[in-house]
Amino acid sequence: QVQLVESGGGLVQAGGSLRLSCAGSGRTYSLYAMGWFRQAPGKEREFVAAISRNGGVTFYADSMKGRFTISRDNAKNTLYLQMNSLKPEDTAVYFCAARNTLYGSRRPADYDYWGQGTQVTVSS
Repeated sequence: QVQLVESGGGLVQAGGSLRLSCAGSGRTYSLYAMGWFRQAPGKEREFVAAISRNGGVTFYADSMKGRFTISRDNAKNTLYLQMNSLKPEDTAVYFCAARNTLYGSRRPADYDYWGQGTQVTVSS
């Protein structure tokens, strides 16, 4: 089992940057592919980015390509999301998630464990 705790959210102006972290517990953290999702009020949970077990394979939602970077440090049991050139439409609660397989997925239902989320607000 993996427990996930996100941090790093906050209020930022449009064009600014934030780095989110997701700390995982458990010795088996490196066996899990990881993903970032977000959910704005009144909207469905949306895929942001995913990374494979060893960090070698990453993919992104089209609207995040070139602005967001997902990475992980398995020695520290931590997942990251570097967000640059933020826009007001990026405002949402951001969640990290883990699935016990090699590669990540775009589908929330494919993930086994979720963090509690961290709020990101981008002002115009």
